[in-house]
Amino acid sequence: VTTFKMPEEFGSVLDKQVIGPTTENLVKSDFPVQSFKPKVQIAFQALPGQCPRKIEVERRRRLYLTFDIAQLLASKGIDSDQLMPRHHNPDNMPTIEEKKDPVFPIYLPLKIFDNDGYDCRTPEEWISLGLEPGSHDRKPVPGKALLPTDDVLGHEDPKSQKLIYKWIDVGVLDYDKETELYLVHKTDKNGLVRDEEGRPILNGGITPQG
Repeated sequence: VTTFKMPEEFGSVLDKQVIGPTTENLVKSDFPVQSFKPKVQIAFQALPGQCPRKIEVERRRRLYLTFDIAQLLASKGIDSDQLMPRHHNPDNMPTIEEKKDPVFPIYLPLKIFDNDGYDCRTPEEWISLGLEPGSHDRKPVPGKALLPTDDVLGHEDPKSQKLIYKWIDVGVLDYDKETELYLVHKTDKNGLVRDEEGRPILNGGITPQG
């Protein structure tokens, strides 16, 4: 009888053992799991024959993940880059004879057409989705924002004609009640919300030092 001898690099041996598919979430994310769950108006205890709440939540979550706001707008003939008002040059306005669309450029901001009457959550509820049970740190909430691809020029002159606006994955960090604006941060190539030093941005970016 001999004693069991453990391999020196036991971790590498386990990594090479591929048993099969797993339900474990192997994707690293800075967003809480509950921030992706949709809000449903279903009782927590379902009667026999009715769809349980957890199944309906998972069905809607998968359904909503298939939607892409850029594709939905494009299917209606809407160019997302044209949604943001720009500076107008009166000397270079297209004429009707040129048949360029639009003859009259867009000048009204999107906020005029904003309607939150059918929102399923209030801004405070959206932000609170970043709180995980048992944690005091509030993580970002996933979302999409129409932002310029050029960050420097986008901050200096958001209405510049040179800017290209696209729907970009962001992490929602905070909400301002007075201005009714959200503070967002673009995700990196790995879908993470990190600061310049590579640390996760928590509590809206507010540090103990302010």
